[in-house]
Amino acid sequence: MIDIEKAILVPASVFKTPEEVLNSQELSRDQKIKILRSWEYDARQLEVAEEENMIGTQEDILDQIIFALRSLDEEYNLDQTSPTK
Repeated sequence: MIDIEKAILVPASVFKTPEEVLNSQELSRDQKIKILRSWEYDARQLEVAEEENMIGTQEDILDQIIFALRSLDEEYNLDQTSPTK
């Protein structure tokens, strides 16, 4: 059973890829969107840290997250995402 609260707070601790979120039969569409949005925020924060040389480079997962959100028919607009700086 998936710990929904943990998955929303730290998605990468529960799922290996955004595709796993999409394929989960235990989650509702809304839960999947919340998890992916949280993961997106985390990925954007890591991008900022990488730009500022605060951490080493990591695999870019942001494209996978955006694809997953779009596949859930989430109205996703890159111009409306929250800034992280």
